[in-house]
Amino acid sequence: MKAVPERLQKVLAQRGYGSRREIEAWISAGQILVNGLPATLGCKVTDKDIISLNGKVLGKPKISLQNKHSIILYYKPEGQICTRSDPQGRVTVFSKLPRLQGQRWVAVGRLDINSSGLILFTTDGELAHKLMHPSANIEREYAVRVLGKVTKDILHSLQKGVVLDDGVTAKFKRIEFVGGAGANSWYNVTLTEGRYREVRRLWESQGVQVSRLIRIRFGNIKLPKDLVAGKYVELDYNEINSQFKNV
Repeated sequence: MKAVPERLQKVLAQRGYGSRREIEAWISAGQILVNGLPATLGCKVTDKDIISLNGKVLGKPKISLQNKHSIILYYKPEGQICTRSDPQGRVTVFSKLPRLQGQRWVAVGRLDINSSGLILFTTDGELAHKLMHPSANIEREYAVRVLGKVTKDILHSLQKGVVLDDGVTAKFKRIEFVGGAGANSWYNVTLTEGRYREVRRLWESQGVQVSRLIRIRFGNIKLPKDLVAGKYVELDYNEINSQFKNV
């Protein structure tokens, strides 16, 4: 049977080399070669093509139980960064994940260095791409401790929509007061986007400072109450993949 060509970024994502977004960036930067020539966005490949990344030929996955995909939930503590390496020598989340052979962990979204909480990692780059795509409309919920007076007008504005400093309008889908006294109070907030520092920027647009931020839910996947920061739990890949297959 003749092999059907597929887009390069889809093929590599399915093999677990990264998310589609990461792979497209590598293609644009000239880091990927196909049969010795620089790859282009939109090019298609088959199993007969020789693909290399930064001079290293990428092997073709063997069909075996050892190569099934995995997904884990990691409780990121404050102080860790969400990159594979850091020139400044800071601790990265990837250094705390279980080691793999022939596969790579792909992060589903990020948290900034001062934030903590739930991050999903999977070896299935195609699944990661689907979960991160804006069209998936997946809810993210955060527990937020804020410093400042929060009025009804502020809460109304945050749910109606605020124009941020980059000109993009953002809002919370839900806001729930969960406790606190004096200048500090805790809220659970929900949104369906994952823009850079969006939760912090929304509160700061109202003159309110965020002093703690913890992601506690992604879709219907919740951060386990008994999970210690810096640790992870393995999830059922088939269940998660089936749950989000139509996003």
